Amino acid sequence: MDFGLTFEKLVLIGVIAAIVIGPERLPVMAEKLAGLVRWVGEYVRDTKSRMRDEMGPEIDDVDWRKLDPRQYDPRRIIRDALLDDSPASAPVAAAATTATATAAVASAEPVPPRIPRERPVFTRETPPPFDSEAT
Repeated sequence: MDFGLTFEKLVLIGVIAAIVIGPERLPVMAEKLAGLVRWVGEYVRDTKSRMRDEMGPEIDDVDWRKLDPRQYDPRRIIRDALLDDSPASAPVAAAATTATATAAVASAEPVPPRIPRERPVFTRETPPPFDSEAT
């Protein structure tokens, strides 16, 4: 993750920091920044070693890309679930085939055109229905 930082942006940040902080306090601030970077690195290494200790040797077998939440697309999950050919879905597939066959027979008859429903108009005198238990 580079957060969109380029070398030019880092140089510009450094120049602005040198102007704002001043040449007297710049070495002290640079030491503090180095200490912060060192502390963050130690924290990350410590966290990795703690995870390895707690999960044991099977941590190497974990596929971390599978656990990435950014990969989950609800459309893909539903499509995969519907197209799953597991034995548990066999009765569902048979029922779907029967329903499709029934729909094909029923579709041979002409379907009457749909009449669009009239949309209700609400005014101050005729407000929309309100369910006091739902709110």
